[in-house]
Amino acid sequence: MAKAIRINKTGGPEVMEYVDVEVGDPGPGEVRIRHAAVGLNFIDVYFRSGLYPQPLPAGLGQEAAGTIEAVGPGVTDFKAGDRVAYAGRPNGAYAEERVMPADILVKLPDSIGFDTAAAMMLQGMTVQYLLRQTYQVKAGDTILFHAAAGGIGLIACQWARALGVNLIGTVSSDEKAALAKQHGAAHVINYKTENFVERVKEITAGRGVPVVYDSIGKDTFIGSLDCLRPRGMMVSFGNASGPVAPFGVSELASRGSLFLTRPSLGNYVATRADLDATAGDLFAMVESKKIGIEINQRYALKDVGQAHADLEARKTTGSTILMP
Repeated sequence: MAKAIRINKTGGPEVMEYVDVEVGDPGPGEVRIRHAAVGLNFIDVYFRSGLYPQPLPAGLGQEAAGTIEAVGPGVTDFKAGDRVAYAGRPNGAYAEERVMPADILVKLPDSIGFDTAAAMMLQGMTVQYLLRQTYQVKAGDTILFHAAAGGIGLIACQWARALGVNLIGTVSSDEKAALAKQHGAAHVINYKTENFVERVKEITAGRGVPVVYDSIGKDTFIGSLDCLRPRGMMVSFGNASGPVAPFGVSELASRGSLFLTRPSLGNYVATRADLDATAGDLFAMVESKKIGIEINQRYALKDVGQAHADLEARKTTGSTILMP
């Protein structure tokens, strides 16, 4: 038996239960992994609340790092004792141990610790595909990135700086503004005290930006569109303030023939080649010290309810991990 978090219904943090589960042996194409650290991400809130549906009862969590204890039939790329990390479905990372598909695992370089890996896989690979694939930023670009002091945001600030990109970051407090600036944001806007659309126009001399990365959703979506230059790209990759309301596609035409995409990590790492390339790019940036992973909160797995409450209240910065 092992401890894990399970939900029998959707709702607030209180629906998460810390229970004993039978782990079992891995089947074909599967491994059993003992987690050393588990990542906390806003997508976990979406599944817990029911915004993203899944069959119940269910586990939560999409990111962790640990050691393989056993492999099932047909698994040839991994063996017992391998240090590994992962990010992606199926849910169930909130656990001491789990049996899971081997095809979403990557081997962890010796230079990267379990805590760092658990804090960076989902967020770091998300930044990789956003900046290097969804819209390929280049040196000299000025871009807008919302929630710049969060886990994804702080990685994006550093990655943008390494690429010579001027990142305009939005935050919700002066403390978070200082943190984003420290990590490489060229400009920071506190949207609690400033109008981010007006400030972006000031910073860009009225031209707007070629791309906006928006994980906030409902509260910032239309304003984000207004920050784009003609034929700019709106990248909506999260819903922290709630889902974006339906709108007419003519809104894109009236603002200058804009592009809109709603990407998710799974589509960018769907093949082994894509997964290895995306993770490898992230590992290289971390190993070269161009990106540092800020683990600013740690909670025991049993205290995951408090971790979710703090995340939703925007009391966290950088990355958060759960300790099994």
